[in-house]
Amino acid sequence: MSRSNLVRGVVIVCAVAIVGWVSTAPYLSNEGLGRLPGLIIGGTATEAPADFSQFNGVVAGPLMMKQAGFPPFVNYLSWVGAEGGVITATRPDNGRWARRVREDGGDGWLRIGDATYEMRAFEIEGPERLAMMELWATKAGRTLDEPLYEGSEPMREWKVFFWRPR
Repeated sequence: MSRSNLVRGVVIVCAVAIVGWVSTAPYLSNEGLGRLPGLIIGGTATEAPADFSQFNGVVAGPLMMKQAGFPPFVNYLSWVGAEGGVITATRPDNGRWARRVREDGGDGWLRIGDATYEMRAFEIEGPERLAMMELWATKAGRTLDEPLYEGSEPMREWKVFFWRPR
């Protein structure tokens, strides 16, 4: 086999792998390819309801979130529905998606079940943050003084974002 055929073969295999990943991710696991975010959020564009709490206990598992702009990665987030929007939270480590909300604005999409909603995230601070975090912690089966998992901060220290329809 000539060197040019080998290079073409490697390029084709890489292209097929990338197209497959973009078309099928995000995967819901915590190992291997499951840790990689996808690029396509999917779902059906849907008008946002006035009260997202109707989805609590009905839609199991995390929601999918995709922020506007670059990079266009889809992430899984734990959430709790509330009147007027969706509460999400993240560790206070200045992670990528929270930093992007702060720096680039919070425009994006949330997919809950098969419905995808155009939303805007707002960081919540002050006493309202703890009230929202309490709802989030209760759904996670924890108290505010417990970490969500070993090695994380107590949940009262986590950052809270409230997503409202655009």
